[in-house]
Amino acid sequence: MTRIFSLLLLCFVALAACTPSSTPTYGSDGRPLPTVYKIRGNPEKLQFRMLDSVNALRQAQGLQAVQLNSQLNAAAATHSKDMARQNRPWHFGSDGSSPLDRAQRVGYYGTFLGEAISETYETETETLAAWMQEPGPRAVILDPKASQMGFAWHQENGGKIWWTLEMGTGG
Repeated sequence: MTRIFSLLLLCFVALAACTPSSTPTYGSDGRPLPTVYKIRGNPEKLQFRMLDSVNALRQAQGLQAVQLNSQLNAAAATHSKDMARQNRPWHFGSDGSSPLDRAQRVGYYGTFLGEAISETYETETETLAAWMQEPGPRAVILDPKASQMGFAWHQENGGKIWWTLEMGTGG
């Protein structure tokens, strides 16, 4: 019996040694290449996951919950695609438009409060965590006047994701 147990144990150890290791791949600069997160499935689910995450953070600060707003979602989607075309994360559109200009163009007539943007290979929750570490995006997300939110992204074929979050008050 001890022989069988030892043989089984040896087989398990041998099998464990055969599993592929997850060593990172390195780029020409010597730094590890990012793991590509692919957005799949229903985009509304991702928007609602972000909404739930934002509202959990707001609730922890004693702030009112926000609701998704279709006009702010449209402004966010337009800007995410435009940042990808420009290949840079910044708040101005390729036509010189500001976040407020883009919100007004899609018919948002509430008070526009701010925008958070990012260029990553990360998930939406990792992106939100990064935003919460920065004073500017954190202030936008936790603005006590906010009651509406827009959120969208654009993913390039190579995997890079351009995220945009908009906050405003009802109008």
